Amino acid sequence: MRINSAVGQTEEVKVDVRTPAGKKMTAAAATRPVGTALRIAPEFVASAIDDESGIETTLRASYIADEGRYLVSEVNNRATRAGVEINNIALRQVAVQQILQAATPHCITMTLDDEDDPSSTWIPLSQLTTAEGKIIPPWMAEQVTRRGSSDERMDVIELLYGAAALSGQPPVKAIQLELGVPHRTASDWVKRARAAGRLEGMSYIVGRQADG
Repeated sequence: MRINSAVGQTEEVKVDVRTPAGKKMTAAAATRPVGTALRIAPEFVASAIDDESGIETTLRASYIADEGRYLVSEVNNRATRAGVEINNIALRQVAVQQILQAATPHCITMTLDDEDDPSSTWIPLSQLTTAEGKIIPPWMAEQVTRRGSSDERMDVIELLYGAAALSGQPPVKAIQLELGVPHRTASDWVKRARAAGRLEGMSYIVGRQADG
């Protein structure tokens, strides 16, 4: 990819993301190519603690190629303090989708080098600077929307589409919010990226609009 990165991140949901073997998730675990310039971890385990409810939720998700996204196959909950009961009322507060959404950027990697070079350094999307829950930093969004070349723009669209679609979020809406562009513009960029073969292996189906 031709975009630059900055260090630091802010997440609305703090997650601990690991491989199925229990090791901390790193770029080395992202072995599955998707799109034209991304690699993802085929499977992961993510945990998050809700301090208010006193419940820790751990989920297991796997990438399903036919679906073009991660699917949650297992969810476990435990009380983190005495006096907390795991019942129907407590389980209503478990935010499985939010945990999946927060964990996914840790499992998607990109490189600033040549994708075909074995010595290239791959980094997770979670290492990009974010603000207010966003995936990319404001300066990058401005660069792409105002001065970005076609290739640079498509790199970012592929990245944002993947982060949204792989976690079951509406990609067009995500791009619209991340880049501050109208829905029509975001939709047009997605169509161009899809036509260029950049979105292979990633899709959003449930409740999506025809252009999503």
